[in-house]
Amino acid sequence: MPGGRGGLYLLPLASCLLPLASCLLPLLHLNHLQIAYPRTDPNDPLTWAVDGISLQLAPGDRLGVVGESGCGKSTLGRAVMGLLPEGSHLNGEIRFEGQSVPHLSPQALRKFRGEAIALIFQDPMTRLNPLMTIGDHCIETLQAHRPDMTFKQAKTRALETLEAVKIPGNRSNQYPHEFSGGMRQRVAIALALLLHPKLIIADEPTTSLDVTVSAEILDELMGLCQEQNLALMLISHDIALVGEYCDRIAIMTEGKIVETGNTDQILQSPQHPYSQSLINAVRELQQVQPPPPPDLTTPISPLLQVENLQQHYSLERNFLERLFNHSQAETIKAVDNVNLSLYPGEILGLVGESGCGKSTLSRTILQLVKPSGGRVSFLGQDLGQLSPEKLRQQRRQMQMIFQDPQACLNPMMTVGDSIADPLLIHGLAKGKAARQQVLSFLERVGLSPAETYARRYPRELSGGQQQRVAIARALITHPKLIVCDEPVSMLDANVQAQVLSLMKDLKAEFDLTYLFITHDLWVARFLCDRIAVMTQGKIVEIAPSEDLFRNPQHPYTQTLLKAALSVKASP
Repeated sequence: MPGGRGGLYLLPLASCLLPLASCLLPLLHLNHLQIAYPRTDPNDPLTWAVDGISLQLAPGDRLGVVGESGCGKSTLGRAVMGLLPEGSHLNGEIRFEGQSVPHLSPQALRKFRGEAIALIFQDPMTRLNPLMTIGDHCIETLQAHRPDMTFKQAKTRALETLEAVKIPGNRSNQYPHEFSGGMRQRVAIALALLLHPKLIIADEPTTSLDVTVSAEILDELMGLCQEQNLALMLISHDIALVGEYCDRIAIMTEGKIVETGNTDQILQSPQHPYSQSLINAVRELQQVQPPPPPDLTTPISPLLQVENLQQHYSLERNFLERLFNHSQAETIKAVDNVNLSLYPGEILGLVGESGCGKSTLSRTILQLVKPSGGRVSFLGQDLGQLSPEKLRQQRRQMQMIFQDPQACLNPMMTVGDSIADPLLIHGLAKGKAARQQVLSFLERVGLSPAETYARRYPRELSGGQQQRVAIARALITHPKLIVCDEPVSMLDANVQAQVLSLMKDLKAEFDLTYLFITHDLWVARFLCDRIAVMTQGKIVEIAPSEDLFRNPQHPYTQTLLKAALSVKASP
């Protein structure tokens, strides 16, 4: 019967209409979004951190959001998660699968975060509980969202996820402070992957990782997105990274998206002046040839001499392991018989994968942690033999720019007071004289107007602005040696180039010497006279920068160079 046949065909078609319509809806929809943070003074005008942004993401989309520090990228990600501070002003729409995120109840919002959308934060140390082990972080997250999951199931899932981001299972009982910055970032990524969300917002997820581990982590993220048809919003200042992994790019500045489109089109033919300046800055950084290294053949005493330096740690075992297993505790050789010399006026780069011992080496050199063995000489003095008072005096000549500025700036002190603190500690200046030096250095690192920034607190600054404050704080005592631990890793290409040029100028002006730790080989090539390559606690190769790039000798160096991403020049 025709009627019967028609009914047979109409019923399945009708049943498909609703799923089809839902598939056509965007996963994430932002419409004319404006965001302003709470004002200190209600009479002050609103300042829009995000101003009129509209965009859509469908399942499986991979969108890269690129722009300078402070442009509003992270604010955008936090707004989508419903993580804006109380009192923030929000206009426009944020819809996820048709639901308004700002109108979700607190209970629905808790479930939404992690299960629907997961956020990988930029600064993992401030998001991890220092009193909980890494494994407990994962298990707590799983049991909070999956109450029917047993402890054993949660632990198995936690260990599998940690292994996926290259964290061995035997380190799950360690605490955040026992991990390097890059290893903590991997923990943050593992926490985001635990609940299989539909959208991952990755806010600078590989900032502190070297190129090989960064590629592994992002390959893992891309594989997950493809396998489960997940969407990804990758927020980054690294346009080469975004160009490698994202289908679309949105270029953001001063709270606005000024250009968006296909990745290849934007990289090869950017239309907006800001997009052009950003891409040109990356190409210049990668193409500029560094000056020839200083002549070290003439007799000259090294400023810093490191001899057979060791820093070994023992993995603590729990009570049951100590009771039933009488074997010796496992030893981690974070720094293993390192030798190097650093000469006055030189910039020595130290590169290697996250967790290889770079940061531990720097802290051991400065005697922030006592070495397990070996010797560190600075200005001809054995630092290990100095009294605490003498060592404190010597530290005026040795300063450090840390990898995570928020962790080294006192949240209760204004920016101005934080920068002035070293002057007061060493009795170099006080009162008006100290204040004037603070304002001068704020201007020198690009934080202008200086008076305004001096009154702010670290929490009121973006990650890149915090890093510039840390640089000013290190430079203000006019040291002879500065140990730089990833000082530009959080800055976009334009600001990165400015800060690196500033560091070059300051080096010439104040006769500085740098030990420059970085995972970015292009930055090392641009700035450094020589580069030392470190892996598994050892320095495996050291050579003038250009020699290392043109003719790497060690297999690990060759692997690093192959993994380095670049933005190719337009045809």
